[in-house]
Amino acid sequence: MFLNFGSLNLDFVYSVTHSVRAGETLASTDRACFAGGKGLNQSLALARAGGVVAHAGCVGEDGGMLRQLLEESGVNTETLLTVDGPTGHAIIQLDQNGQNSILLFGGANHRVTPAQIDKTLAAYGEGDSLIIQNEISHIPYLMTAAAARGMRVIWNPSPFAEELKSWPLSAVSCFVVNEIEGEALTGRSDPEAILDEMRARYPHAATLLTLGSRGSCYDDGTQRVYAECVEVPVVDTTAAGDTFLGYFFAHLDSHGAQKALQIASTAAGMAVSVKGAANSIPLAKDVYAFMEK
Repeated sequence: MFLNFGSLNLDFVYSVTHSVRAGETLASTDRACFAGGKGLNQSLALARAGGVVAHAGCVGEDGGMLRQLLEESGVNTETLLTVDGPTGHAIIQLDQNGQNSILLFGGANHRVTPAQIDKTLAAYGEGDSLIIQNEISHIPYLMTAAAARGMRVIWNPSPFAEELKSWPLSAVSCFVVNEIEGEALTGRSDPEAILDEMRARYPHAATLLTLGSRGSCYDDGTQRVYAECVEVPVVDTTAAGDTFLGYFFAHLDSHGAQKALQIASTAAGMAVSVKGAANSIPLAKDVYAFMEK
């Protein structure tokens, strides 16, 4: 069972020729609103990949469409609270090469409390996995509380901030990082060196490292496996990492790390070929069909 205690956002996507620079005023060529937030995206990816997942967190009264989308995708939302104030949202600049720049407003995502965490975790324990990012409040408390219950804590430290290094990272069972986050945690830039340093610093934790166009790798202390990325036309990279995470962990225990990497890479590749975040995450049957080709 997966519990994703994570963010939910309304994503306002502006199509631009390039990301706006300091002091620059830039006209956008299009504007669209999508469901997003790393937490929501990862829950959708887990569910669409066939995982059993519940989503905990907070939305404002304007977040009904986010709850509905999760439920339509098979995600349990009983522990998703509606609170006063606005739902979190993001302003996303999407350039003509499919690359994005994102400005976040936490909103209801920062209304998560220790009391809500305790009440939610009471139903979980050994054998269950907790997925967390860095877009809600009280994450250090959440890490510690989940680890104390014997849960597998899977942490994606995005967006990265220097203060994260002082958090109780010994509670983490698996780190999910890209090259930038891996270098920030370890001071190393080479992928092999990042994995080596993560193994040295957190010997009881696994690391899932994504390398963009160079693929991905996974190290759990007993194996270090790799997978190439799937080459497709890039339209929007917004939910690629979240899609990868969801598909990997939905298949890790049943298929093993090597096969899970291959499936996750395919799903992420399919996601970048579609504009938007949540709507770009593919269904498992379509991922398998793509792989058969």
